[in-house]
Amino acid sequence: MNDWKKRLDIVYSTNPDFHYNREDEGENETLPKEKQLLRVSLDKRNRKGKAVTLITGFVGADDDLQELGKLLKMRCGVGGSAKEGEIIVQGDHREKVLDILKKEGYAKSRII
Repeated sequence: MNDWKKRLDIVYSTNPDFHYNREDEGENETLPKEKQLLRVSLDKRNRKGKAVTLITGFVGADDDLQELGKLLKMRCGVGGSAKEGEIIVQGDHREKVLDILKKEGYAKSRII
């Protein structure tokens, strides 16, 4: 089997003992809701002065992150995105997001 696609980032190695890192990108195990340490904050940096509510600290599969992001955006009635372990909700919805997270079972959520 030719695995050249997995080696695209490696140009060349002169080390005879070199082994390619074959990271099998398995899904991260999603922590239970009560163990998640989510932090809710307001962010205005690099957004042309627009405020967004930023939820960070999510540990788990990308699908679960997308699902939580969709729920928060829907309940707040705004747009946003969810990627790389953080959720962005357009506008200042810190209190509302914190209430939603608490009702969903994310007990250790807090505003910073």
